[in-house]
Amino acid sequence: MSSAKPTIDDVARVAGVSRATASRVINNAPGASGPLRVRVHEAVAKLGYLPNEAARALASGRPRAVDVIAVTCNPPGGWLGSNPYYSRVLAGMMPLLADAGAQLRVHALSHDSAPEALDEIAAGVTLGAVLSDVTPTLAARFHRRCRRTVSLVPTAATVPAMVADNIGGAYAAVTELHRLGRRRIAAIHGPVISSCAADRRIGHLRAVEQLGLAEVSAAAPFTREGGYQAAQQLLAQHPDLDAVFVACDLMAAGVVQALTACGRRVPEDVSVIGFDDSVAASCTNPPLSTMRLPVEEMAAAAVRLLLSGDITSGHRTLFPAELVRRQSTAR
Repeated sequence: MSSAKPTIDDVARVAGVSRATASRVINNAPGASGPLRVRVHEAVAKLGYLPNEAARALASGRPRAVDVIAVTCNPPGGWLGSNPYYSRVLAGMMPLLADAGAQLRVHALSHDSAPEALDEIAAGVTLGAVLSDVTPTLAARFHRRCRRTVSLVPTAATVPAMVADNIGGAYAAVTELHRLGRRRIAAIHGPVISSCAADRRIGHLRAVEQLGLAEVSAAAPFTREGGYQAAQQLLAQHPDLDAVFVACDLMAAGVVQALTACGRRVPEDVSVIGFDDSVAASCTNPPLSTMRLPVEEMAAAAVRLLLSGDITSGHRTLFPAELVRRQSTAR
C-alpha cells in the first residue's frame, strides 16, 4: 500500500470534480454548489487529506497568521488594556498559534471605519480570522469575503461561532439572587450594540418575568465608569434595591464602588453578581460573585477549528456560563 500523502488532485478525482472546484471548497471560497461541497468534504474525510497551510501562505507571499478583530465602542487605542476580556481571548489563542508556527495579528476598529477596514482585512487573511467582538451585521459582511472566520460572540446565522450561554447565565444570576432572598433586584446591562449584552438582557427579562419581579434596569458601556454611573442612577430612582445583576465584571466593580460611596454595604445591604469571571472579579472589594465565561477555552476552540480547515457555515459550539460564588452575595 502506498504511504504517499493524498493531494488535492486525489481529492478532486475521488469527488468527481475539477481541481479548481476542490480548491474552492477546501479554501471555503465561493463558486461551488452545496452538493459539490458535500462530495469534496466526503472525499477529504475518506482520504484523510490535510491542506498544507504553509504551502498556501508561501505561494501567496503572505505570512501564516490568524487575525483577531474587535470593533469597539471605546477608543481603539485603549481597548486591550482597558477590558480584561480581550487579553483573555489572546491568552487562549497564542499557545496554539505558537505550536503551529503561526503569527497573531490584532485589529481594533471603531464602528465608523469598520466596514471598509474589515473588507481590507478580509483580503489579507491566510489561516483565518477570529471575531472577538463584531456585530452580527458586520460579521456577516466579513464572512461573505472570508469563509475562514469564527466569531466569539452571538452572531449572524451563517457565521461559524464559539458562543457562550449568555441568556442562561443571566437567568442563573438573577435566580441566584432571588434564592438568597433578594426581591428588589436591578440589572445594569451593556451597550445596545453588543450582541452579548442583548442576550444577557433577554436572560434577565426571562428571569424577572418567571419570578414575578419588577423589571428595574439601566444600561451603560462595558467600563468601570459606566457601572458606577448606572448604579448612581438606579440608587437615585430605586433607593430600596437590595441586589444588582451586572452584565460584566468591570462594570460590577464600578457598581460596588458606587454602593460603598453612598453608604450601602456589599453584600449585607445589596448583593452584586457580575458576568465573565475576569481579573476584575477577584480584585474587587469584596470579591465578586459572577458568571464565569470560559473565554480562553472558546478562543482556543476557534483557533483549532481554523487550523483544522473543517469550517462550515452556521457551525455552533455552545459553552455554558458557570456560577462562581464569592463574597459580594449573601442572604
